[in-house]
Amino acid sequence: MKRKRSLVRRTAAAVAAGAAALTLAACGGANDGGGSAGHGGHNASASASAPASAPASQGRHNAADVAFAKGMIPHHRQAVEMADLAPERAGSPEVEKLAAEIKKAQDPEIRTLSGWLTSWGEEVPADDAAMDHSTHGMEGMDGMMTDQEMRGLEDASGEAFDTAFLELMIKHHEGAVAMARTEQADGAHAPAKKMAGEIITSQSAEIERMNRLLGKG
Repeated sequence: MKRKRSLVRRTAAAVAAGAAALTLAACGGANDGGGSAGHGGHNASASASAPASAPASQGRHNAADVAFAKGMIPHHRQAVEMADLAPERAGSPEVEKLAAEIKKAQDPEIRTLSGWLTSWGEEVPADDAAMDHSTHGMEGMDGMMTDQEMRGLEDASGEAFDTAFLELMIKHHEGAVAMARTEQADGAHAPAKKMAGEIITSQSAEIERMNRLLGKG
């Protein structure tokens, strides 16, 4: 009976030892096979250093970021000027509401873009730059209105204003979306690229909304 118990104990010990050996081999195999990421290896250290490098990448900017900010500021300013005409001229409550939303969204972006340029040691476009198309090479390419189109919008009212406002603002938004796509493709400043993405999303949605108001959606 004693010998039988002893044999059982030795068998159990052998099984336990074998299981331990298999566990160690599995760990060792994971390390040898490049799985060090899960055991404090290269990938883990890279992840640990990522947060420290993030602010540096967000602070970096290039010529595309500067061009985006310098172009979008007068572009947004003109959209705000257009929106400011709506309360006294719009014939449709929907158009007046849209104009108010455009102004509410773009005014803060103008301030943010201006702050970036100042922090980069760049000149912020003058307040009248929105209408000085020739100095920016912006007319047509980005949907900016001409002086004649702006005067026509100022002189319109009711349904005529609504139609002109929507048609011109669609072109204006399409230009902004194109500028934002360029920033996303070529820019380096993370916050600017994020703003570009938000402009693409919000203004694309507004284009669809304006087309519906024109009966085109």
